[in-house]
Amino acid sequence: MKADFTRWLPAIAKDSYRKTALSVAGVAALGGLALAPTAAAAPVTSGPHQGAVAAIDLATGKAATSAHQDEQPVESGLTTGSATGKPPAGKPSRAQLIPHGIEGAQSRVPLDDAQLANARAIVDAAKKTGVGDRGAVIGVATSLQESKLYNLGHLGAYNDHDSQGLFQQRPSSGWGTPDQITDPEYAATAFFTALKNVGGWQDLPLTTAAQTVQVSAFPYAYAQWEEQAADIVQQIW
Repeated sequence: MKADFTRWLPAIAKDSYRKTALSVAGVAALGGLALAPTAAAAPVTSGPHQGAVAAIDLATGKAATSAHQDEQPVESGLTTGSATGKPPAGKPSRAQLIPHGIEGAQSRVPLDDAQLANARAIVDAAKKTGVGDRGAVIGVATSLQESKLYNLGHLGAYNDHDSQGLFQQRPSSGWGTPDQITDPEYAATAFFTALKNVGGWQDLPLTTAAQTVQVSAFPYAYAQWEEQAADIVQQIW
């Protein structure tokens, strides 16, 4: 990420609640498997994060068994959002969550307890920062692309520069210290604070809004997570 976002970041108390960031060993342990460089996966941020993404894909059951096998969408446990009809009482509608329609083919991953907890932290931050349910969808979709909703610590040789945390934010770009950006509350609040500084973000397609904040080398990758992100937000809002 090229811009310095320091001026956008709020002060968050050091003793705020945080989840443990996952190291290379921690990510691999989720699937009980070693890193697999041949696993098919979309790269994150400004370069292929191959080892980390491969480990996460193995943990979430999304890795291809061979280099020539086509990936099939994995159904998530969160697939019961109300695409049609009335949403559950007190929940945002699909029209609120996806006001511009989805862009392109959609991806899904199953979610474990750690991912769900991180999704809740993002939704809570969306409420506190005032970006609402649409902002929450953008945040969850961004994290699904960047880290598959895992709170990643520094991954050594597999790290994309100094990117860490749910949003793969970089200390060298002014997002905060490693301890701060691996605190889900801080990381999500920083993301939404930056999003609010994007003029007219509410009217932008998800991938455009996310890319304006993230400055990724793969700007169109965020769009594939919009539908699952909407399901997640609708159910835990």
